[in-house]
Amino acid sequence: MKFYNTLTRELNEFKSIDGKNVKMYTCGPTVYHYAHIGNLRSYICEDILEKTLNYIGYNVTRCMNITDVGHLSSDSDTGEDKMLKGAAREHKTVLEIADYYTKAFKQDFEKLNNKWPKIVSKATDNIDEYIKIITNLLDNGYAYISNGNVYFDTTKLKDYYQLTNHKEDEMVVGARAGVEEDTYKKNQADFVLWFTKSKFADQELKWNSPWGYGYPGWHIECSGISIKYLGEYLDIHCGGVDNIFPHHTNEIAQSESYLGHKWCNYWFHVEHLNDSSGKMSKSKGEFLTVSLLEEKGYNPLAYRLFVLNSHYRKVLTFSFDAMDQASSMYDKLISKIKILKNNPIGDINTILVEEYINKFKSCLMDDLNTANALTILYDVLKDSSLSNNSKLYLIKDFDKVLSLDLIKENEISDDLKKYIEEKIEDRRQAKLNKNYALADQIRDELMSKGIIIKDTREGVTYEIK
Repeated sequence: MKFYNTLTRELNEFKSIDGKNVKMYTCGPTVYHYAHIGNLRSYICEDILEKTLNYIGYNVTRCMNITDVGHLSSDSDTGEDKMLKGAAREHKTVLEIADYYTKAFKQDFEKLNNKWPKIVSKATDNIDEYIKIITNLLDNGYAYISNGNVYFDTTKLKDYYQLTNHKEDEMVVGARAGVEEDTYKKNQADFVLWFTKSKFADQELKWNSPWGYGYPGWHIECSGISIKYLGEYLDIHCGGVDNIFPHHTNEIAQSESYLGHKWCNYWFHVEHLNDSSGKMSKSKGEFLTVSLLEEKGYNPLAYRLFVLNSHYRKVLTFSFDAMDQASSMYDKLISKIKILKNNPIGDINTILVEEYINKFKSCLMDDLNTANALTILYDVLKDSSLSNNSKLYLIKDFDKVLSLDLIKENEISDDLKKYIEEKIEDRRQAKLNKNYALADQIRDELMSKGIIIKDTREGVTYEIK
């Protein structure tokens, strides 16, 4: 399997550290508001990566953080604290805000059929881990204390910008929104590991530390949680492209300085989802959420299909016209599969099935080309040499990765299915006996119960409304 590795800036063949076992870390949400669908694009693509690895034979242990403690706009103690902003907006405590929006995030995450990671850990549950790492960095000369805050000294590293391939003088102050120069730092690129002196005097969540009463910087939490739960060596680290600098750059700096060796081999980044005005953001007022899509009548899985029709490394532009097309495509796909489900006939052609599975795998293993993988699915539906049962087998197999609910098991009870099949047989006998009035009566009886029957070349099918 190959996918694009931001660290090497090229497609790399994936090789796990521990045979078939894969350790994967995902940057989680800051739970001060609902996740918008731009955020959720990244999680869909990361979900596809995890499921593809499982599909081709790996055992994936995935860990994700929940940022429920102060997340500043910059390491210079400037901008708004997102958690405080959420608490002020809704007149709740920071912990109440974090709890509410963590639950909301999980609901939206799972509505999109994303698999909830095996390990999910809140930033506030790992303070001791951060203190242990920061203490080590201070003891070994990688960090220093200035004005009560603990900073990481980036000049101690030979290649601080290894993930971005930038030079220090190119990373100017002000390159990110809200960044101002911090006069207490020794160097322009240094970043905060622990705050004890902050302009946010009313910061609710603070802890005792060897350097005073305060709270951790944003970057240290992901290093701490990953190392604590996944160990010293990580196979894959995931996130959106906006995490590359400074967040993931700083994670590498502090983690490898603490561990004394290379930390993560593969860095997987997902491009932005834009709207007509540019990058989707929560700062623009009303923003698009899964709930808003549902209110407008869209199935969340139509949005998942919309995402899968594009490549994760390409900027994707959202519009409701595009969403309408995705929704129509999804409905047609489900309708075609229902016809097969209502007519499960024919033997499974193992040779053709294996050929299609190999084609599907090849698409996914080629830098997660989900658009091509969907093309293989459509090829299966159109292939007249495949029996219905062969098609159903392949669709169910592909959906282990696509997760579009293409074949929902046990959609109707066995009793209802038996009733429908008996009525269809009664109608067939009535038509054979040229008792068309009875045939129409049976059809109308089924229709009154929301069961629509259709006569097709392949036989009689039914749909439950």
